[in-house]
Amino acid sequence: MKLERAHVFFEGRVQGVGFRYSCRSLAMGFSATGVVKNLPDGRVELIAEGERAELEEFLRAIDESELRAFIRKRSVEWKDARGEWKDFHIEH
Repeated sequence: MKLERAHVFFEGRVQGVGFRYSCRSLAMGFSATGVVKNLPDGRVELIAEGERAELEEFLRAIDESELRAFIRKRSVEWKDARGEWKDFHIEH
């Protein structure tokens, strides 16, 4: 089982709308670890690790949730997992 890392940036009206909390709630339904945080430039950064198919489903769940109304652009870069996290959490 090869674990991968999805490094995702969301652009749009993604801060101040509960975006990070919704991402964390959605992550609980998947076998994913990682972090979601606001960036100073107004984007949200999400880094998730797990099996690629599971991560793709997690990202699809975000796209299909109420959050889609706030996302103008999403970019994803795939890398090898580093095993940095034990859970999925919000970084403040």
